[in-house]
Order: sequence, then structure tokens, then C-alpha cells
Amino acid sequence: MAQQNNQDYFVYVGTYTHGDSEGIYVYRLDGATGALKYSSKIIGVENPSFLEIHPRGRYLYAVNETGEFEGKASGAVTAFYIHQGTGEISFLNQRATGGGAPCHLSVDATGQFLLVANYGGGSVASFPIGSDGRLGEASDFVQHQGSSVNPQRQEGPHAHSIMIDAGNRYAFSPDLGLDKILIYQLDVANGQLTPNTQPWVRVHPGAGPRHFDFHPNGKYAYVINELDSTFTAFRYDGSAGTLTELQTISTLPEDFDGTSHCADVHVHPSGKFLYGSNRGHDSIAICAIDAETGMLDYIGCESTQGQAPRNFGLTPEGTFLFAANQQTDTIVTFAIDAGTGELTSTGDVVEVPTPVCLKMLPCSA
Repeated sequence: MAQQNNQDYFVYVGTYTHGDSEGIYVYRLDGATGALKYSSKIIGVENPSFLEIHPRGRYLYAVNETGEFEGKASGAVTAFYIHQGTGEISFLNQRATGGGAPCHLSVDATGQFLLVANYGGGSVASFPIGSDGRLGEASDFVQHQGSSVNPQRQEGPHAHSIMIDAGNRYAFSPDLGLDKILIYQLDVANGQLTPNTQPWVRVHPGAGPRHFDFHPNGKYAYVINELDSTFTAFRYDGSAGTLTELQTISTLPEDFDGTSHCADVHVHPSGKFLYGSNRGHDSIAICAIDAETGMLDYIGCESTQGQAPRNFGLTPEGTFLFAANQQTDTIVTFAIDAGTGELTSTGDVVEVPTPVCLKMLPCSA
């Protein structure tokens, strides 16, 4: 059963604002029960779909997933200040990302630079972070090049995320349009992204790599492939920043014959399990991770009790999982069995318009 945890969190929910959503929503999470209670919101922020919290816990960053910003073909990224005690956020500043439809961002471990992936533009960029949390002008911009086998979705590059390893030395950008994970050396002194000695690793044609996560032991990494609903496991060499493919398996049960596309992926904090979201099958796929090899053993799927679970979040203790059902405007709480990795609905469901991304900050931060 799920272990008891008394740490409460502020939960920040990124959304799309083309419907009923007004911006970013803030909830308070009861760490003992997994219940979410509405706290506040900030309005007037366009499509803040994906969020990231600064390592110091004082600032929040959001992409603005748009195709045009200030009259140019670009999206944007917005910086916010987090008010201690209440968890409320207030606007600091905003920068153009240089490419359309930015969809993911990461902050390096030192808190000096923010990295952004532009899906529509097929590019990545880095921004210096000031001592007050505000973003400076881009310190680097890298345009991806190429295409792959799916003429509708892979006609050009589509950078779908950018993640930094635990050593804070390398950045990884799965590009759905290229069927590659591009690997960059991260220069935190100057905010530069330089192609690594191994500049990329390829997944199988038509896979469409999307989100990426590392095992807590630093020896393995996992990508979820959107277009063909698979996980790919890699061995990771943190000294060289290199990936070696181990295995690819389906995220779907064998008897499913409908249309489904993957979205998000997270390794459980214990390192024992891997979770991924299926949009169409509308479920969370669950795999056990072999501690010795990093290989995956498919356990099954749990319904998210809604449609199109775009992203999901896990508490840092690994006690609860929160599925954001984008098309049915709900976030559903599941308790995680620490022994089996299986999910059980707690019965707690909150209504949030077009929820996409969830990020958590300890209330005492």
C-alpha cells in the first residue's frame, strides 16, 4: 500500500487557455490523503502548458505555447515569483523563445539557465536567469534539421522536450520529427548548448520520441515514443553523456486495437517502476524496472478515468500519482503501491479546465 506522508505541497497546473482556462492554477496537496484543494490562480497568461520550478523554490517558469509572439513567428517563456506561505505567483517578465509552440522547459541545477524546446519551430534555446528570477535574452539557440518517415507528423524537426542529467553536464532533447534524441554538452558558465561527441541517438523509424526521464541511479534513461506508443530504455554513461539502447516495448495491452498516442513519462522515485500516459487508450502504463539491467517488464495499464491524459505528476516520495485529463478537465489522484507499482484511485477528482502539466513545491519551501 501507499506509505503515509505528511508533507504538503503546492501544485501548479499548466493549461491551454483557448477554452475555459484562465491561466495557471494553484492547488494545495494534502500529503497524507492525496487530496487537492484549490488555492489561487493567475490569469492572462496565454497557453502556459508546461511549467518548471527553480531549484531555489522561489520562481516558476511557463512556456507560452503559441505560434506568434510580439508579431513574430515565436512562442514565449514567462517567469513568475512564488510568494512564500501562500504559493501564489506574480508576473516577473517574458521572453520570446525564437521558435513556435514551445512545449517543454528545464532549469539547470545551479539555477542559472533555463532551457526550452520549441515543438513547432523544431529548436531549443537557453536563457540566463537573473538573481531576481527574471529571464535575460537568449544566450543560445539551436535549430534542429531533418525529417523522418511519417509525412504528417515528421515532415520536419519537432523538439518535444529538453531534460538535463543529474550531473548538470548534458541536455537531452527528444525530437519527434527526427526520431532522434539530440544530446548537448551544457556550458553553465555561458549558457551554451554544444553537440556532444555522441550528438544524437536514433529510435526506430516512426516512433516519435516525446518525453524523457532518468533513473535515480543515473545508469539508465527512458523515452516515451508518442507515435507508436512505446517505451525505449537506454543505458546511460554520465561521464560521456552517451545513450545505448537496451529495449523497446509497447505501452499498450496486446488486445487494444484503437488509436492512441503517448505523452508523458516518469520513473518512480524508488527506481522500481516506470509510468507513461496513453491518450486514446486513456491510461497510465506501468512497468517494473530491473535494478541490475534497467530493462522493463510490462505490468499493465490503469484507466485515468478521463480522456487524453497529456501529462501526470508523482509526489517526490512516490506516494501518489496525479493524472491530468486534458479533454475531460479533471485531475484524478491515484495511490501508488510501493511494492507492486500498481495504481488505485483514491476517489479524489478535481475539475481543472484543460490541465496539462503538474509541478509540486513543498509548502515549507
